[in-house]
Amino acid sequence: MRWSSSLSRRRIFELLEVAGPDDHASRWCDVSLITLISLNVLATIAMSVPAIEIPLRGFFWNFELISVGVFTVEYGLRLWACVESPDPLLRDHPLLGRLRYAASPIAVIDLLAILPFFAAAVVTIDLRFLRVLRVLRILKLSHYFTALNILLDVIRTERHAFGAAFFLLALGMLFSASGIYVFEHEAQPVAFGSIPAAMWWAVATLTTVGYGDVTPITDGGKIFAASVTVLSVGMVALPTGILASGFDRELRRRRHQYEAQLDAALEDGVIDDRESQELEGLRTQLGLSEEDVEEITSEHLRAPPHPPPDRPVFQKCPHCGGEFEAHTPLELP
Repeated sequence: MRWSSSLSRRRIFELLEVAGPDDHASRWCDVSLITLISLNVLATIAMSVPAIEIPLRGFFWNFELISVGVFTVEYGLRLWACVESPDPLLRDHPLLGRLRYAASPIAVIDLLAILPFFAAAVVTIDLRFLRVLRVLRILKLSHYFTALNILLDVIRTERHAFGAAFFLLALGMLFSASGIYVFEHEAQPVAFGSIPAAMWWAVATLTTVGYGDVTPITDGGKIFAASVTVLSVGMVALPTGILASGFDRELRRRRHQYEAQLDAALEDGVIDDRESQELEGLRTQLGLSEEDVEEITSEHLRAPPHPPPDRPVFQKCPHCGGEFEAHTPLELP
């Protein structure tokens, strides 16, 4: 009975998470969920148009019930089957693994896709706000598109760096609003009458948007604004640099992960059908292109074989020709 349950759970995991090249059922499942997510986003956009929403209100409500039901079942099945993941942190500890998966960014997005609907049944929520929250369902596409998945992984990995960057940005906005208030509050009491009122100008300037609806008119205010404008270039570039370097590290990490799996498959010198399928599944999961895999494979095939670290290395004596064990290369005078 346990074996049968484990087998069905493994199949559900493959249907929801892994779409192998020959697994047509998994691909149809992916296509169906992608279509449903896309239709939900289109329905949210259409419901913001009164001429469409009013005559089709009943249809949209029924479509919402069906969608929430499907997404709820999907979330429950993903949470149940996540212990079949090759990740040992999820596989080796069923309870902690499920909790770890539930706290992952992609699982939080799945929960946010259905939570507002159930929250509306408990507390009173503005329906317009609830409709806008449905747009978050488009983030569920991160299950199927590598770019979104990588973005979420980068944000999670670099969260401390992003936190520090946004903290500096907040300090910069406070300093800018306070400084411009000192120079402009008497000349423009409406726009710069208080530090909170001046915060709008600080945000527009530090983000290099510069709407131009509020500008300094005093000499001191212009000089201070010019200084803030120069500093804002570096403030905006900081999160951009963190994101770019994070993307590069994440792509390198995925390549190294595939390389490690390829090394394990090449230990006996032959890649059999099972290992080939596992490598293809890992390639799809990591979002590597076929060109990346060909490059990695060719590099490994060209590289000279390295003896395992637990086996002794034998060298020949240049004088007698006998073999002896050596842990470092032989150095001749």
